[in-house]
Amino acid sequence: MKATITILPGDGIGPEVTAEGARVLRRVAERFGHTFELREALLGGCAIDATGTALPDETLRLCRESDAVLLGAVGGPKWDNPEAKVRPEQGLLGIRKALGLFANLRPVTVHPRLVPASPLRPERLEGVDLLVVRELTGGIYFGEK
Repeated sequence: MKATITILPGDGIGPEVTAEGARVLRRVAERFGHTFELREALLGGCAIDATGTALPDETLRLCRESDAVLLGAVGGPKWDNPEAKVRPEQGLLGIRKALGLFANLRPVTVHPRLVPASPLRPERLEGVDLLVVRELTGGIYFGEK
């Protein structure tokens, strides 16, 4: 398999998370004979700092040309000003609209070491394997503030 993947580290924990994701992708490519072209672009607060916009045109171009996008995190205390004209989450909403993304897929499983920390009976947690689909395009979530 050959794929171009644009990595958007973003802000906060994002760079650390995406660095590990890229590391995993490199190992997968090595182990299974895949070729992944990994490239990085700016999104969110770091993009505002570097370019004045939360979603630079270059980022959008790279994402559109990619087979996949790996996104870290957007925003943080540094950019947490409700009066700001440009905010990190504008980049996230913009990329979702531009790429036609409409849902988050959130897998849910229970790690055995966390079972004792749950208020639920252990037998209720055994074998939990869910996929939560969170719709992103409707209502106030996707609109203007």
